[in-house]
Amino acid sequence: MPMIDAEGCPIHVEVEGPDRAPVLMLSNSLGTTLQMWDAQVEPLAKHFRLVRYDRRGHGKSGVPKGPYTMERLGRDVLAVLDGLGIQKINWCGLSMGGMVGQWLGANAPQRIERLILSNTSCYFADKTAWNDRIKFVREKGLAALAGPNMERWFTKGFRERSPETIARMVEMFAATPLEGYVGCGEAVRDMDHRELLPKIKAPTLVIIGKHDPATTPEAGEYIRSHIPGATHVVLDAAHISNIEQSAAYTSAVLDFLTRRVT
Repeated sequence: MPMIDAEGCPIHVEVEGPDRAPVLMLSNSLGTTLQMWDAQVEPLAKHFRLVRYDRRGHGKSGVPKGPYTMERLGRDVLAVLDGLGIQKINWCGLSMGGMVGQWLGANAPQRIERLILSNTSCYFADKTAWNDRIKFVREKGLAALAGPNMERWFTKGFRERSPETIARMVEMFAATPLEGYVGCGEAVRDMDHRELLPKIKAPTLVIIGKHDPATTPEAGEYIRSHIPGATHVVLDAAHISNIEQSAAYTSAVLDFLTRRVT
């Protein structure tokens, strides 16, 4: 699959599905690769030309020195689209992917058909928590954060009944390049998209995890209420809801993207 140059940073991209189908681009959470969407690939690729990518600092993409910004991460997406010759996409981003999606919806509206913002926030008032996390991983490494991170990402019930999935996510998280994680964490810490939300005109669905401690239901509701015409769905999940409630998540995405706009 192609490597796309984004102003000097190679971005790893995978494309699947029918050539002439509408395009759906999926964007990952912090500390994951494009493989976090594996469960969605088969059902979504029946309807869409599916584009997945590793954000800079993650997976097989380059790891330039940080800090990064949401604008930089959004421009990486535009570079991928230009490199693939794609003019317009549907977007589904979870957590950090939703944050990048907010930037795109407000700053590149001509490229966005429909927008799904999943398990995400537009602003973190408390910078201390992010500074503490960045300090922790610099001192002890990402593997030391993996356990507490899984407690944020998944409910206790899911962790107990799906240990193989948790092990796979721990491995993915711990393999994230430290500088990439820190650079992206700084972008999340410094983000303030509150003034961008009313500028988003694309039809928007906000997916909220009922038990999400990382990007809370209140944060999702704030986004929904500040984007004109946005709708929402609440899933019985914590943060990584596309994995914890895979079938319900995929159904919500397909229902929204295939529904006729009235």
